[in-house]
Amino acid sequence: MNRKSSPIFYITKSAVIAAAYAALTYLAAIVNLAYGPVQFRFSEALTILPAFTSSAIPGLTIGCFLANIISGYGVYDMVFGTLATFLAAVLTRLLRNVRFHGVPVLAPLPPVIINALMVGLEITVVANGNLNMAALHHFNWILFWTNAASVGLGELVVCCALGLPLAVIIEKNKSLKSILQDT
Repeated sequence: MNRKSSPIFYITKSAVIAAAYAALTYLAAIVNLAYGPVQFRFSEALTILPAFTSSAIPGLTIGCFLANIISGYGVYDMVFGTLATFLAAVLTRLLRNVRFHGVPVLAPLPPVIINALMVGLEITVVANGNLNMAALHHFNWILFWTNAASVGLGELVVCCALGLPLAVIIEKNKSLKSILQDT
């Protein structure tokens, strides 16, 4: 069996990505940028990775779950924030072949759009880790779109300013690209 086709290698890549995502999110949390309407999670740069390896899908999903354990949005963030990351990773993987000079230029879009909508909704209806029933009964569309725009803008900045350069680095580094690529 080829080392790269080994299930152990796949799991190891996923685990490294999960650990990196969680650690980078905790770093952003130290400076109050990981949770809430204003988010600049450095870890979101890693959302480009499904364009290079399918092992990034479980890696990002598990990493997000681990990162969201300390979120002020409680179990809701652990479920819905993680689901948003999973969906974005799957869609990023589906867009992996849309490239310009080898760079997966559309890869940042799923994380930006999915997180803006899902996390924006979560922030709108969850307060202090509890579901705000009044927010559900009298849904505030202005607040939702404000939260969605804020989350989406932070996501766009990180995915484009850090994620796309990461993709260029991976694309130019044959060894790194070889390690990441699926067989």
